[in-house]
Amino acid sequence: MDPMSTASLEVSGLAFAYPDGHQALFGVDFTIARGERVALLGPNGAGKTTLVLHLNGILTGGAGTVTVAGLPVGKRHMAEIRRRVGIVFQDPDDQLFMPTVREDVAFGPAAAGLKGPELERRVEEALARVGMAEFKDRPPHHLSFGQRRRVAVATVLAMEPEILVLDEPSSNLDPASRRELADILRSLDVTVLMVTHDLPYALELCPRSLILSEGVIAADGRTGELLADDDLMRAHRLELPFGFDPRSVMGVPPREPSEAGSSVGEGA
Repeated sequence: MDPMSTASLEVSGLAFAYPDGHQALFGVDFTIARGERVALLGPNGAGKTTLVLHLNGILTGGAGTVTVAGLPVGKRHMAEIRRRVGIVFQDPDDQLFMPTVREDVAFGPAAAGLKGPELERRVEEALARVGMAEFKDRPPHHLSFGQRRRVAVATVLAMEPEILVLDEPSSNLDPASRRELADILRSLDVTVLMVTHDLPYALELCPRSLILSEGVIAADGRTGELLADDDLMRAHRLELPFGFDPRSVMGVPPREPSEAGSSVGEGA
């Protein structure tokens, strides 16, 4: 099989219940192609976190399968899966714990056995990609929140992942930091899955979106079309900011009254 033709991520029939009996996922199916940027949308309690924790094997044991670049997520390939799937948490301080930025970014590759010039190359390249190379000798706690989030992204990029999973990447960022992070994410040559409640940010960065609702994929389609479908949004408790109209941003004409009951983008 041509490696370039292999999907970055395939999820098939994924269902999961927690030990207390709470069923979080009821059969999730989707595929993300290599190099796609996809937003994962949905109300609180939809199962988004449970789904993300299956992508690198933090949660296992339910029904269905998850495959990363052709490798099934399971004990046999776990070390490689966790290298290929890099998760950037909502709070960057969950990922930054070393005395300097450089040491934080070097931690993962060093733990995987890299050292010497190759380790330095990984660190320098990862920091350069997020615009933080000049801060490599600074303590992370001396950086702004937006800078710490960029360093957290660099800690994952240093592992040269197949997929970058971002949990609420725009949260707590001022407008300039939000824009800087968007520019960085557009420049990366990796597959991106962005979990977010920030619907304008999803529209800006992700041509495609998945709506996860009550443990299933309720819609899968072009982000602008999904966000412009008032009935679909209302049905899954998704709300745009006051005054924000995705139709005006994307040049989508208003729907005619006869189309009000239709749903856009359900299915691949």
